[in-house]
Amino acid sequence: MHLWTDLSQVPPGFGPTVVTIGNFDGVHRGHAQVLGRIVELARARDARAVAVTFHPHPSAVHRPAEAPELITGIADRMELLAGTGLDAVLLVEYTLGFARQTPEEFVRTYLVDGLRVGTVVVGHDVRFGRDNAGTLATMLELGERYGFEVVAIDDVGQHLGVPVTEGDAADAHHDARWSSTGVRALLAAGDVREAARILGRHHRVRGAVVHGDARGRALGYPTANLGDITGMVPADGVYAGWLSRPQLAAADPTHADVRLPAAISIGTNPTFDGHERRVEAYVLDRTDLDLYDEEVVLELVDRLRPTLRFDGVEPLVAQMRDDVARAREVLSAAPA
Repeated sequence: MHLWTDLSQVPPGFGPTVVTIGNFDGVHRGHAQVLGRIVELARARDARAVAVTFHPHPSAVHRPAEAPELITGIADRMELLAGTGLDAVLLVEYTLGFARQTPEEFVRTYLVDGLRVGTVVVGHDVRFGRDNAGTLATMLELGERYGFEVVAIDDVGQHLGVPVTEGDAADAHHDARWSSTGVRALLAAGDVREAARILGRHHRVRGAVVHGDARGRALGYPTANLGDITGMVPADGVYAGWLSRPQLAAADPTHADVRLPAAISIGTNPTFDGHERRVEAYVLDRTDLDLYDEEVVLELVDRLRPTLRFDGVEPLVAQMRDDVARAREVLSAAPA
């Protein structure tokens, strides 16, 4: 899949294209279903399937205090979009200047001249351009003027400009089961198992391994502490999950340590009067790993328990042993 961050990167002659527009945060099952239909449509028309998406989220520009916490970081969003079969993604920097374009300016610049669009796929409630002035009727009119087809489908809800809603493509208001808003609520509650049902995969966070207090190593459970985390961090607690190593996978996909079972702790370490919220993972039965400065991905399969405060080290270590045993049991039963 091609990834472009500027129209100047689109190769001359690329197209014609079938284009859809949205934020696609989480790239959940609803997104994947719609994008799969975009790809099918493109293949039927001997065209290229392209998604136009944005960073940062429009709400972060227009209403920073109300901006939703993003389910996925850029790297994971692009990886997941690539998995839908798209030929290309245009990742547009969303700014106030960009939002000031009229509907026609946006369509002409980005879709007609930039992507040589043949078909635009939008929802019936589409809004785009300055002050969300563009509607489905506007897009149909512009399609006639510039010679592209417009396909309207029920389960694409997107808003380009000042968002009326969150602006997530395929977040159908009538199908809350597959919505980014629903996923965020579940993650905030720590229900990663139910979130996975909507996402179609385990929720993931990504970060570089940094030095911590080395307290876990002293207790016999050395942990990888994550810094510079992308992806929504769910509620505090202990989780069963997987630690994946993208750099190792790129160098040797068959290496046994590419994906490892882990017990993952999220919280402030109240037993030791901690105040900084941390995400750390203990790879089951491994004390030999040196992951410092390596980027890792944590996939959260199930929440084992909330964060607790213990009266001393001994009851904490006893609970950690139980957590590891339960994590092993959950992971042995869960689909990979």
